[in-house]
Amino acid sequence: MRSPHHVLLRPRITEKASALGDETHPTVVFEVPVDASKTEIREAVQSTFNVEVEQVRTIIVRGKIKRRGRFIGKRPNFKKAIVKLAEGHEIDLFGTAV
Repeated sequence: MRSPHHVLLRPRITEKASALGDETHPTVVFEVPVDASKTEIREAVQSTFNVEVEQVRTIIVRGKIKRRGRFIGKRPNFKKAIVKLAEGHEIDLFGTAV
């Protein structure tokens, strides 16, 4: 079993991720290791942020092919976890709570 800090690599803060959640069921998107399971992700979020997780969805995002001059390379694949929190629970990623 991995540490929760090794499962949740970083939050993915994008315009699309910000628009996912509504007031009753907030949704947060995290980047996780490609071999992480949904139960590992659920337990990591619950233990790290002291919230109740309702649903976890995962997506493997394929890396893009990029060019730099005449050289062609590929960005690495990564896994994205969309975590839906239970009603009344919230994660403040920016520390703006007053």
